[in-house]
Amino acid sequence: MKIIFLLCTLLSARTISAQTIIDRDREISQMVNEISKDSLRSYITTLVAFGTRNTLSAQTNPKRGIGAARNWVLKKFNDFAKNADGRLSAFIDTVTIQPNGKRINRPILLGNVMATLKGTDLKDKRILIISGHLDNMRTNVMDSTGDAPGADDDGSGTAAVLECARIMSKHSFPATIIFVAVSGEEQGLFGSTYMAEKAKKENWNIEAVLNNDIMGSNNSNETDIINNTKVRVFSEGIPHYDTEEQLKRIMALGLENDSKSRQLARYVKEIGERYVDHLEVVMIYRTDRFLRGGDHLPYLQNGFTAVRITEMNENFTRQHQDVRVENGIHYGDLPEHIDYEYLQKNTAMNLVNLANLAKAPPVPEDVNIEIVRLSNTTSLSWLAPKTGKMKGYYVLERETTSPVWEKKIFTTDNHITLPYSKDNYFFAVQSVSDSGNESLPVVPVVR
Repeated sequence: MKIIFLLCTLLSARTISAQTIIDRDREISQMVNEISKDSLRSYITTLVAFGTRNTLSAQTNPKRGIGAARNWVLKKFNDFAKNADGRLSAFIDTVTIQPNGKRINRPILLGNVMATLKGTDLKDKRILIISGHLDNMRTNVMDSTGDAPGADDDGSGTAAVLECARIMSKHSFPATIIFVAVSGEEQGLFGSTYMAEKAKKENWNIEAVLNNDIMGSNNSNETDIINNTKVRVFSEGIPHYDTEEQLKRIMALGLENDSKSRQLARYVKEIGERYVDHLEVVMIYRTDRFLRGGDHLPYLQNGFTAVRITEMNENFTRQHQDVRVENGIHYGDLPEHIDYEYLQKNTAMNLVNLANLAKAPPVPEDVNIEIVRLSNTTSLSWLAPKTGKMKGYYVLERETTSPVWEKKIFTTDNHITLPYSKDNYFFAVQSVSDSGNESLPVVPVVR
């Protein structure tokens, strides 16, 4: 069902509508309804049953260790492929990692389990990635033999990847989606680094990476906060890869809060809250948690757009802990600590963003803001994307103090003049498909 609240205003010779969008695509809503708590529980139960998934653990044991775990994930992807009409293919992408004197003490064969849902538009080269890490650790990261459940860190992220693949593989999208369970995260982000560097070398057109790490538990230690209605999305402000000249431009235009990753975070919040009831997506203005890092960082460092999705309240008695009871506290990342209703909502938040982006056209090109004269109006222009079935564009607007876009103005033109000052507002432009799905926003550059 589509519900649109319109605040209409006449801004040009053509009718242009400023909109607050509560517009749910029927197909995407159906996919949300298919997400199963029982499926998520079964994935995590199976992952925990491998005993340990430490990157240095056994690779040939059929029932225990990282090798058995990644073979099982590959089997699940191949099972999903049976309902995908040949569009889904999966394999384990391997690379040999040499000892580094830190967290790798011998040569190991690292494997990322990847499933690619090929886009239907051969001209559309966009790639969307959803990621979780398959490996885990005990208190001692080099302990590769003792039991390490890893239910939340990062069984939850891997389960979300699997469930999105199960459901989305039955549908088709113009853009390509990659579902990946990486290894080597706890050893130093090795799996994601390998994948990001490969993507850069091979010129993958990655539009967005959703990295899911620790997103299935609802309470914190010490503060005792319990809340399964909020989830965090972390995004970088100043891009890792910008040159000195680009940084000067960012500062001159006041765009410190408008990196591509921060635009993705705003998008994740808007689309997630549009489709997932009783979930607030909280944007955290940090690349990652305080002095910590995750698998989205190598993508950022290689010039791609990526965010990290993590539960609102972390419990550190369960992360990187041997299972034990000490001073009355139960330590360990056990499956009984997972809130499957919460994990279901966070999985849905990932799915709807992947689906909405994959159904949307590519972003508009050459988005410009005119500065030929001083004025209290703002003129924007842009070019249509080279592929995609277009309905038109949304021009986005927010005050400089607002963390999120506040207005959407629909137009079928490739230019617009708004009665709002460049001094007081930020602007961006999105492409919109025939079915109403929006691309990522593009902030205009100075002509």
